[in-house]
Amino acid sequence: MRSLWKGAISFGLITIPVKLYSAVQEKNLKFHLLHDEDHGRIKYQRTCSKCGKEVGWGDIVKGYEYSKDHYVTFSDDELAALDVDSIRAIDVVSFVPLTDIDPIYFNKSYYVAPEEAGLKAYRLLAMALAAEGQVGVAKVALRDKEHLATVRLKDDVFVLETMYWPDEIRAPEFEELSKSTNVRDAELKMARQLIQQLSSEFKPDEFQDEYRQQLENLVDKKVEGEEITISEAPDEPPRVVDLMEALKASVAEAKQKKESVAGLADEEETASAEASA
Repeated sequence: MRSLWKGAISFGLITIPVKLYSAVQEKNLKFHLLHDEDHGRIKYQRTCSKCGKEVGWGDIVKGYEYSKDHYVTFSDDELAALDVDSIRAIDVVSFVPLTDIDPIYFNKSYYVAPEEAGLKAYRLLAMALAAEGQVGVAKVALRDKEHLATVRLKDDVFVLETMYWPDEIRAPEFEELSKSTNVRDAELKMARQLIQQLSSEFKPDEFQDEYRQQLENLVDKKVEGEEITISEAPDEPPRVVDLMEALKASVAEAKQKKESVAGLADEEETASAEASA
């Protein structure tokens, strides 16, 4: 993997030289826009709205619009010279339990790997964090923006999770939620039973991106020249009229699926035991 950023983890008077790597790789199929007549790629040009000329990257500067059509511009050197500790380091300012942080704050994940000179300090911080069961709250500047972030341990590697600032989280103001409704005890009991039937351990490997798989299959068929038949869209599911009846049916269906999965697991375990006997 290619590192995206090079700096250090700093907390107290400790500095650990590290490199940052993207922790995820999105697997979306990328479509290009083409001219339908000859399949030529559609290109977008950088043009000036005043003179209409095409502008190269070397002639582009960053500008902030402080009033309508009035800008102040900045060079890369001016922005790099800003005296903020987080530009050069993942500046850990405190340690908190991970459960104290609402997941709505989390944005992107990065792996934080040590430079050879910082390996001992890296391992020391990892052991201390694991023993305390906490995560570091930090500030770091990436791509011209300072981020709030957490530093946590996952499989002996630090993961940096950038976060939104509190003033970036929108307040949930919805008029519908101010209206009162009457939820019966029996309905609540049945809803809890449904949750109990669907409760399990989180096993991410059991989930697959079915839309991407079908899209890849469609691409393969197109490449092979197969004719694609378009089926009619399925009818919309009927609207729930009786909430209680819908809950009962859902609980029964979930229970049946759970028993079916348990039975299949028992069969596989028995077959495995017989094979090894």
